Amino acid sequence: MKRAPKIAVVHDMCGFGRCSMTVAFPVLAAMGGQCCPVPTAYLSGHTGFPDSGRAVFHDMTEQIPGVVSHWEELGVELDAIYSGFLGSARQVDHLLSFFARFRREGALVLVDPVMGDHGKPYRTCTPDLRARLAELAAQADVITPNLTEASLLLGETYRESPDAATLRSWLERLSLEGRRSVVITGISTTRSELGAACIERASGRIFFAMARREKGNFPGTGDLFASVLLGALLRGEGLQSAAAAAVDFVSKSVHRTLALGTPALEGVQFEGLLGDLTQ
Repeated sequence: MKRAPKIAVVHDMCGFGRCSMTVAFPVLAAMGGQCCPVPTAYLSGHTGFPDSGRAVFHDMTEQIPGVVSHWEELGVELDAIYSGFLGSARQVDHLLSFFARFRREGALVLVDPVMGDHGKPYRTCTPDLRARLAELAAQADVITPNLTEASLLLGETYRESPDAATLRSWLERLSLEGRRSVVITGISTTRSELGAACIERASGRIFFAMARREKGNFPGTGDLFASVLLGALLRGEGLQSAAAAAVDFVSKSVHRTLALGTPALEGVQFEGLLGDLTQ
C-alpha cells in the first residue's frame, strides 16, 4: 500500500459546468491523491456561459492568508501544489508566499496559467492578472498553458495552428532555459488530430502527445488534462507517459460526451471513465 500524496488544489469552485475543482477532485482522488482545496473564487457557472447579471462571482482573496497560517499551525506537508484559476492579481502574492512556505524538497508545483482560450482572454482575466500569472508560472516545475495562454505569456500574436518551428521556439522560451517542463495543450499537427506539445525539463526533449480530434468545444478540458497529467506524474510516470495519458483520457471523455448528447457548455462527462484512472 502507498500513502496518498497530499495535493493543494488552488483553484475556483464552479457551481455548474464541469471545470476547476469539480474536475480536479474526482480525477486526482481516482489516481490516488488526497486533495486539499484552497478556493480562489466561487462562480455560479463557468466563464463560458453567456454573461448574466445574475451570475455569482465571489472573490476568496482575503481567505487565502488564513488558510496558509492555519496549515502552518497544523504542520501540513504537501507533495504537490496545483495552481489553476485565480480570481484576482493580488492572489499571486498570496500564492508566491504559499509556495515559499509549503514547497518542500521533492514537492511538485504545477501551474496552469488560466487566462483565456480561442485567442482571447477570459473576461475575469485583467491585464494586471495576466502579467502577474507570468511571474507565478516562473516558479513552477511544470506549466500547462493552452495556445492562447502560451501566446499571452510570451507576448506573441495568437496562432491557431503554429508550425513546428514556432512551437519549438515557444516551448524552449517557456521552459526558461530548461528550468521547467512545459506542456502546451490544444495543438493540431493535422486536421484529424489534437493534443499537446511538450518539452521535458530534465532532458530538453520535445515531443507530442496526440489523439483523434473530436467535434465541438468543451469547457473544462484544460482542467481535466492538467489533473490527469499531475496524477500521473505523482505516480512516478515520466512527462511523456503522463501527457499521453492525459490526452487519451480527455479524448475518451469528449467522445463519450458526444455519444451521450450532453450540452457542450456542461463540460465533458468523464465521471463514467474514472475507473480507467485507478489502474
